[in-house]
Amino acid sequence: MPELPEVEVVRRGLARWVRGRTITGVDVVDPRSIRRHTLGTEDFIGNLEQATVLDVVRRGKFLWMPLAMSGSSETDPGIPPALTADLPKVALMAHLGMSGQLLMQDPEVPDEKHLKVRIRLSSADGMPEQLRFVDQRIFGGLFVTTLVPTVDGGPGGLGETPLPEIAEEASHIARDPLDPYFSFDAFYRKIRSRKTGLKRALLDQAVISGIGNIYADEALWRARLHYARATDTLRRADAERLVEAVREVMNAALAAGGTSFDSLYVNVNGDSGYFARSLNAYGRAGELC
Repeated sequence: MPELPEVEVVRRGLARWVRGRTITGVDVVDPRSIRRHTLGTEDFIGNLEQATVLDVVRRGKFLWMPLAMSGSSETDPGIPPALTADLPKVALMAHLGMSGQLLMQDPEVPDEKHLKVRIRLSSADGMPEQLRFVDQRIFGGLFVTTLVPTVDGGPGGLGETPLPEIAEEASHIARDPLDPYFSFDAFYRKIRSRKTGLKRALLDQAVISGIGNIYADEALWRARLHYARATDTLRRADAERLVEAVREVMNAALAAGGTSFDSLYVNVNGDSGYFARSLNAYGRAGELC
């Protein structure tokens, strides 16, 4: 399952290729991949066609693209903001699941075997014209969601243009350790209030988001903390060391393009990540420490 570094690699790639471009057409090849959009295929397509992608934002493992409809004040400065202020703000949400891939492709590239959704984009010099969602196991999917104000007034997540709005489905999760607005004090209060093991708390997205099994194991190894240690015994210095270890591991993974154990996780260019070669703890049971 992709964790924060893998999703961030995808976010950065998408931001480069799709931000500011208009969606000119949508082909839903397999409706199962938009099952989370409960209003159906026509509504899904209707919300996307002629919308402009304003940004690509991530919080934890959640990824979304805020949209502005053609004719709104966000894409046309000549329209007074008051005329569109009451319109719901929407975004295209992407859930990668275990095998979901967002690939930038040119039209002449043959369709991938497990293509589920094709999004055609306005032309831009030297840029691929299609965003394709490919998903072998169909655990992931796309859907249109509403953006809501953030509770703390800060940006909803990591994006190119920080705005105090967040996809509704991600509004319940904590900030992740790479978020500039991450609060160590808030994290420490939450983790101390849990009566559970340390690794279990790290996997709780309401405590800290974006961490899964791989990076929890690696961070605990770096911080020299036992996975089963009771969270209510964690000293502040230990927690600070743990957060720093999480950041070190994730930044190292980002530099390597994420962690790929097979061909199912790739970036928007179809390339695999190589952090699996640097793992010190995860998947090394029975080997020398």
